[in-house]
Amino acid sequence: DFGKVDLRVARIVAAEHVPEAKKLLKLTVSLGGEARRTVFAGIKAYYKPEDLIGRLVIVCANLAPRKMKFGLSEGMVLAAGDETVHLLSPDSGAKPGMRVH
Repeated sequence: DFGKVDLRVARIVAAEHVPEAKKLLKLTVSLGGEARRTVFAGIKAYYKPEDLIGRLVIVCANLAPRKMKFGLSEGMVLAAGDETVHLLSPDSGAKPGMRVH
């Protein structure tokens, strides 16, 4: 049921390459306040880590943490695309932690 999915606005506060991974970037996102989450995203071919800092994105915030080879992923960023990947971003005025309706 789609109503159970908790989509939130998040700000990327850190982004880095995962040296052992061909497709992944390690993102640290803020959902408002001091709370931070680590999210691994398969966007390495499309984005430079330094270009993502400060960007607002949409995160699925109520997924169970997933243990990966490179660490624990605590959510998923939303993106769209076929040939390329485009991160989904909210309109101006949105703030980290806001729920997407």
